[in-house]
Amino acid sequence: MRPVPSRRLLIGFLLLLTGGASALVLTASGRARTAKQTRPNIVVIESDDQTQASLRFMPNVQRLLVAQGTTFDNSFVTFSLCCPSRTTFLTGQYAHNHGVLGNRPPAGGYETFKAKNGSNTLQTWLRGAGYYTVLDGKYLNGYGKKDSAVPPGWSEWYGAVDLAFLGGALNENGKIVQLPQDESGYQTDVLSKIAQDVIRRRAPSAQPFFLWVTPHAPHTGGPRDPDDPQAFGTTKPPARYRDRFANEALPVTPSFNEADVGDKPSVVRNEPALTPEKVAAIKESYQQALEANLGIDDLVGAVVKQLAVSGELANTLIVYTSDNGFFHGEHRVPSGKVLVYEPSIRVPLVVRGPGVPRKTHLPQLVGNIDLAPTFVEAAGAKAGKAMDGRSLLALFRNVRYPWRSDLLLESGPSEGKKNDSLGEQSDAMLVRGPAGSRQFTAVRTSRYLYAEYADGERELYDLVHDPYELQNLAADPALAQPRAELARRLATLRSCKSTTCR
Repeated sequence: MRPVPSRRLLIGFLLLLTGGASALVLTASGRARTAKQTRPNIVVIESDDQTQASLRFMPNVQRLLVAQGTTFDNSFVTFSLCCPSRTTFLTGQYAHNHGVLGNRPPAGGYETFKAKNGSNTLQTWLRGAGYYTVLDGKYLNGYGKKDSAVPPGWSEWYGAVDLAFLGGALNENGKIVQLPQDESGYQTDVLSKIAQDVIRRRAPSAQPFFLWVTPHAPHTGGPRDPDDPQAFGTTKPPARYRDRFANEALPVTPSFNEADVGDKPSVVRNEPALTPEKVAAIKESYQQALEANLGIDDLVGAVVKQLAVSGELANTLIVYTSDNGFFHGEHRVPSGKVLVYEPSIRVPLVVRGPGVPRKTHLPQLVGNIDLAPTFVEAAGAKAGKAMDGRSLLALFRNVRYPWRSDLLLESGPSEGKKNDSLGEQSDAMLVRGPAGSRQFTAVRTSRYLYAEYADGERELYDLVHDPYELQNLAADPALAQPRAELARRLATLRSCKSTTCR
């Protein structure tokens, strides 16, 4: 039997169509907390496949978060693929410690996450510390295929089991809810209404809440439009923003359609130069991603407004980030991630909240391994496992606080092509070349990027003089000493745990 929308979601759609924002204000404005709440609420909005550079096209993020908080200019994910990255978010651990090395079994996916991490993750730690915990959107790849039970540790659960942008489905606290196939069921907007409803209902309580909002945008996904480029993945923007960026130029950096990839490892070296037709498809996909991001930007504005009218904004730690970056033609890579280069690993990270400096940009090297430790400290919680990252609160207290000098980057075995109901296209870098040419570990410092591949190839870039990673210096005898030092450090990081990772 086809599942039907729940009463709560139907009410949300009616509010959306009849001016629900003002109704929310009237309802929330008269409420007061029953007791003093001393610990901050934590709201995390995490996009999917968003580049750091695209943040400048999001006016609400710029006005409400960047101008009111701290932006980390050197923020990275340590494994640039959805499921491993999200597991790092939930554990504060590098992938070699949490054990999720891909999006699908046997190396990764939700079933592997559940087997290796069980109920010992961030939401259970926060709930054990007295927080009310809510998931609103995408969880981990593969959730809902064999197992759609609500995972442990969540007070409320709105987990996506079908990530189509229109007509998808959510598991609403154990009940499958089918969303409308028209614009009233556009996934990002539905998640926004759920987040506002949660904030409005929880505001009167003295119990702090943790709300993780995870829209699928701007990841590729359907339904496709008739004029989408053939055989090339695109996202689905909300109708109100369709063609908003139709005249936006594709960024053409020095690494775009790189002229000479002869010094790159075979996984890139074998990539053909981009044809004009391929460049046109990349441009269309890029423009649609920017348009989809505007839907998330609306979500950010609505969440901040609801926190304000509910009296919770001043006591809420708000984090905006993405699970990984994305390629748009750099190094001849038409689309995808899971490579060692900057477009894949560099992600937005903006934080606003109590004790967070305003209008501040910090240069420190931070990673998604640092988010769980930050939330654990802010909540006064106790982590159930040793975390590899460190709390960012130290940097908010002292922006010159001594910080790490390097980060480990990892990848897992190839998973082959994928095209399914989750809207996950095959990424070029996951399907070409022998397995050893795809799997790497690397160390990223403020100056260098050094990578070692399973097939023996090496890469070394001086990021100060070559920020676009055009010249591989791994064989340059003039860099023998720093290369040896980086190799020794990488050998330590590759198997590090907890304090030895810092």
